[in-house]
Amino acid sequence: MVSSRDVRLAAKLVKDVLSARKAQRLVLARIAARGSLPTQHFKIAVYFADGPVNLYQMRQWYKPLAKLAETWPVVVLSRTAGGTLKMLDESPVPVAYVRKVVDLERVIAEQDIRIVLYVNQNSRNFQMMRYGRRWHVFINHGESDKMYMTTNQFKAYDYSFVAGQAALARLGKVLWDYDFDKRAVLIGRPQADHYTGALPYTPDSRTVVLYAPTWEGDRAAAAYGSIATHGVPLITALLRSPRHRVVYRPHPRSGVVDHAYGLANKQIIAAITAANARDASAQHIVDTGPELGWQLSAADVAIVDISAMVYDRLASGKPLMVTRPANPLAAIDTSGYLSDCEWLDVSDTVGIVETLDALTSDGTAEERLRGWVEQYFGDPTPGAPTARFHAAIENLMAEWDRYAALHADDDNGLAEFIEDVSETEEV
Repeated sequence: MVSSRDVRLAAKLVKDVLSARKAQRLVLARIAARGSLPTQHFKIAVYFADGPVNLYQMRQWYKPLAKLAETWPVVVLSRTAGGTLKMLDESPVPVAYVRKVVDLERVIAEQDIRIVLYVNQNSRNFQMMRYGRRWHVFINHGESDKMYMTTNQFKAYDYSFVAGQAALARLGKVLWDYDFDKRAVLIGRPQADHYTGALPYTPDSRTVVLYAPTWEGDRAAAAYGSIATHGVPLITALLRSPRHRVVYRPHPRSGVVDHAYGLANKQIIAAITAANARDASAQHIVDTGPELGWQLSAADVAIVDISAMVYDRLASGKPLMVTRPANPLAAIDTSGYLSDCEWLDVSDTVGIVETLDALTSDGTAEERLRGWVEQYFGDPTPGAPTARFHAAIENLMAEWDRYAALHADDDNGLAEFIEDVSETEEV
């Protein structure tokens, strides 16, 4: 018997295939209208092999990359039509569509790319990493204590830009025989210098609460998402309070694995819509926009799941709470900030208003938070993270020049083997 889940999966597959074909046609038309990118111009590339659902990983780097491009020309190498189509609209730096490896090789031949940045661990990163004579640098898409942040895959890159001492301590426990002094470069959180944006509400006396849960995860060890456990009672209690404004920012992958999780997400959105209908002055927000910045700086307090959002918010130095996973199998690294954070259990969600009142008036919690900000991000002074990021790039550019001089007499005609066509097609 065919289950309803099988039917949903089959329907999704057909929809995805049709969407990909449509996106392919639109991208090619857009690129033809735009024209070719200038040759021998770009020095830095950002490699992105994912589709639109994971664009949040690129978006948080848009502003730092735009600032970097003022010194070193930057281009995004995008492998999927859907991702490319979105980035052609929103990326502040040029985007090259490199669906196949032959397309990638053409761009590499046309440009003088010396540094390649990677924001995730997509397996197709290795199709780019096969090219030597350039630095491959993992910059990640956020700081966090998730198990993703301790993967041995860090060793695959020439260098990794990490946020602070906490990242070094975390990696030091799992990466054996790794030259941290050379290959791990501390840059802080450059995104924190760009926590800006137009507010979608008019500020007033209400306490603004950001609730930014992650998705449900694809296995029990990564089941950090709280929408289906904490979310509904949490939002219900906050919506009843005339003193609070909710900014709800669900993860774009919410519900992709667990149908019930997706339904809980819809229930929360419906509750917020109904609350605004009852009282327009409440101005509760459902935030699904591509830009992350104002949410982190404008919220008086944030409630987040174990994810990069913990550390995005931590970099702002403002109060936050972390939802404790209901799944007992969820892996939690309690050696860092999560050993000393403000936890929110499922049983505490109904009384969230009183809990937040206590948190925002707790001087001890505020002092403790400042210590963790320094541990995770170093000097949080505005402009300092950007300066460290640019200095790290500058150093690698100097190193590239040094090694290029050392290998000036090497054979530059080494063959670059094109991979099997079956591995280069976009799925």
